[in-house]
Amino acid sequence: MEKLMIKGGKPLSGEISVSGAKNSAVALIPATLLGGSPTVIENLPQISDVEIYEEILRDFGATVTRDSDCLTIDTSCVINTPMPNGKVKKLRASYYLMGALLGRFGEATVGLPGGCNLGPRPIDQHIKGFEALGAEVSHRNGAIHLWAKKLTGARIYLDVVSVGATINIMLAASRAEGRTIIENAAKEPEIIDVATLLTAMGARIHGAGTDVIRIVGNSDLMGCRHSIIPDRIEAGTYMIAAAATGGEVTVTNLIPKHMEPVTAKLREMGVTIDEGDEALRVRGMGPYQGIDVKTLPYPGFPTDLQQPLTTLLTRAEGTSLVTDNIYAARFKHVDELGRMGAYLRVEGRTAVVEGGTPLHGAQVRATDLRAGAALVIAGLMAEGVTEIAGVEHVDRGYENLEEKLRTLGAELWREQK
Repeated sequence: MEKLMIKGGKPLSGEISVSGAKNSAVALIPATLLGGSPTVIENLPQISDVEIYEEILRDFGATVTRDSDCLTIDTSCVINTPMPNGKVKKLRASYYLMGALLGRFGEATVGLPGGCNLGPRPIDQHIKGFEALGAEVSHRNGAIHLWAKKLTGARIYLDVVSVGATINIMLAASRAEGRTIIENAAKEPEIIDVATLLTAMGARIHGAGTDVIRIVGNSDLMGCRHSIIPDRIEAGTYMIAAAATGGEVTVTNLIPKHMEPVTAKLREMGVTIDEGDEALRVRGMGPYQGIDVKTLPYPGFPTDLQQPLTTLLTRAEGTSLVTDNIYAARFKHVDELGRMGAYLRVEGRTAVVEGGTPLHGAQVRATDLRAGAALVIAGLMAEGVTEIAGVEHVDRGYENLEEKLRTLGAELWREQK
C-alpha cells in the first residue's frame, strides 16, 4: 500500500486543466451496453473507478480499447453474465449495470454496490422505477435480480431527488416501449451528459436538467461518439486548494455555470475569482470570513465538495457551520483534521468549524474519496510534512493528482507503507 507525502506551506500558482467528469464516466460506460454497435467516449478520466468498469465490461464480453483519454467500447457481442460479487463490490456506481442490463436483456443480476462508506445510501428509488417499467425485483444472497418480459414506459415520481435513480431509470427506459416520465428528477449536469449520449444512440429524451424528464424508448439503440463534460468536482477541489494555500491559480477546461454554487461561496468568504469563457482564476489573498454552507442537490452546493471546503474554513476567521443534507456520515475527515491542529466538531449533520488556527503536518488517513481530497488540501496548507494513508481512495476520482499539483508548485510524493 502507498501513502502520499506532502510538504506544505507553499502557495499554489499557475494553470491547471480539468479532466472529464468522474460522475459522468461511471454512468456513461455502462450505458454503452444499450447499443448494438461500438461507442467512442472521449475526454475520459484515467482513474481507478474507470479502470474497474473497463474490466467489468470485458467480463461481459465487450471489446474495450483505450487510446489516451479515448475509449472505444464494442458491446455488440456481450453476454448477460450474472455479477453478484467480485468487481462490482468495488464501485458505488456499479448499480448502473442494473438499468443498462435490464434495458438490453430484460434481466440482470448485480451485487449490491460498494465504493466509499458514507452511511446508508438506499437504492429503493431505483427499484421503484424498475418496477414501474414492468420489472420484477428480488434480493438473492446479497445481490439484486431484475427480470422483465417487456419494459413499458410509465410515469415515475421519485420520492427524493436522486442522481443515481434518475440515471438508472433513464438507462432502462431508453429501450422500453413507449414514453417514460420521471418527475422530481435530479438536475445535475451529469444527468444532461448521460441524456446527450442516449439521445445520440437513438433514444428521444427531453427535459434533462429540469425536474421532469421525458423519454421515448427505442429497442434498436446504436453506438455513437460522445465527449464527457469537465469534472466540476475536480475543478472545485483545485479552486478550494488555491484559496486554501493563498495562491493564484487559473483552472481551465471547465464550464463556469457548473461552478456557480462553489464560486458564490468562495466569494462570500473573500476569495477573488475572475471568470473567463472556459476558465476561472482564483486568487486567495485573504483574510477569509467564516460562512454557513448547506449541501443540496444541484444547483445547490455539492456534497462532494463539502469536505474540501471544510478544510478551507479552518483558515477563515470566526465560526463556520457546514451542514450536509445529502450524506449525514460524510464527516469522517473531521477527526483527521483535528490531528493537524484544527478546531472543529460534529453536531448531527453539521460540522462546527472554529477557524483561524494554523494546521501542522501529521499522520492522517483518508476514509473515502472526497475526505482524501480534503486531507490533500490540508497537507498543502500545513507547515511541515503530512503523511496520508488510504490514498487509493483519492485515485478513484482524481486523474494525475500529484502531477497536476506539482505544476502549481506543490511538493508531494508517494512512498510505500
